[in-house]
Amino acid sequence: MSCRTMLIILCAFLLTACGAVKDEAALRFAFETAEPGDVIEIAAGAMMVSRGLTLNTDGITLRGAGLHETILDFAGQAQGAEGILVNASDFTIEDLTIQDTVGDALKINQGRNAVIRRVRTQWTGGPSTENGAYGIYPVQVDGVLVEESIAVAASDAGIYVGQSKNIVVRNNLAEYNVAGIEIENSQDADVYGNQTLNNTGGILVFNMPNLPDVGMRTRVFDNDISENNTANFGREGTAVAEVPSGTGLLINANDQVEVFDNRFSNNRTAHVLIASSYDESADIAQSFDPYPETIFIYENFFAGGGDAPDMAELEALRTAMFGEDGRLPPVVWDGLVHPERAEEGVLPANLAICIGNLAETEFLNIDMAGGFAGASLDTSPHLCEHAKLGAARFSAG
Repeated sequence: MSCRTMLIILCAFLLTACGAVKDEAALRFAFETAEPGDVIEIAAGAMMVSRGLTLNTDGITLRGAGLHETILDFAGQAQGAEGILVNASDFTIEDLTIQDTVGDALKINQGRNAVIRRVRTQWTGGPSTENGAYGIYPVQVDGVLVEESIAVAASDAGIYVGQSKNIVVRNNLAEYNVAGIEIENSQDADVYGNQTLNNTGGILVFNMPNLPDVGMRTRVFDNDISENNTANFGREGTAVAEVPSGTGLLINANDQVEVFDNRFSNNRTAHVLIASSYDESADIAQSFDPYPETIFIYENFFAGGGDAPDMAELEALRTAMFGEDGRLPPVVWDGLVHPERAEEGVLPANLAICIGNLAETEFLNIDMAGGFAGASLDTSPHLCEHAKLGAARFSAG
């Protein structure tokens, strides 16, 4: 019997005899030898991990002893672009913390049915451009559930779901990230029951060019979106580096977004920003559509905010329109529309930006195309409703 065979048998014996994994060598062995249906349990306590971990087997559950009890500490990470990288379907991870990784904390790449439950990702030194970009990061996954998790101090997004579909992000806490929660180029997403506090931007619903998937049909509801005023510490050149500090919700170049029953407070730029990604040098006839359309915002609660916009143009508008002590309205739109779809700057009913409860909800069109000269509080083009979206289809077993 070779030494390698003896080592494998010994490691397997130790895993079986000792129960939950207690050190990096045993955890790495469990990842490398996992078979579909395996449950890898990690014991309580802090485990130092020196190299990134990769899982390539479908049907695995990775389980700690509790979100605050099991800590995978990558502070001394010497190798690997992520903390944990999963290239597999039907994956569940729950009840543990991943902290201080060199790059992304948890990346789930492609596949189907990813469940992230009671997972904390964090950089313990607080907000810093040197932190990893993403905390919880499923990308190109059909079927995503992120629930009861915590994401802290990511230099891009704490919870990011990209190029995916059938998504539920619920009952999480995201704080001190550049973007608390981001849904990008994804379809059929429900984002609800979350707390986004002290980020640069609380929740982002984005479409970006040069990606194969186009985002649409996102519902953002029943969230607490407050005090998202942390200075932007994103890496220069990234999309989130342009997000103004003080943004509650940013809808950018995305269609069919429904926003309701949220509680916004003290986001100092604006509670809701609706913006295009139009670049005058780009050809709008190409596949990327930079204009947000079919947006429906209603029955939200707004308090404070809008008093110190982190954009020179918006600050100038605030003082010019509302005085030195005034506030921008809760909902701010750049006013840009597709020139071939709008008539005299007004979108047809099926594409309109619709704002409900206008008696309580003020709305500002800043007229970016006109250099802000025609900024208007006229709500008449937005006294409309859209058919409500259905619930996202993914559900945990």
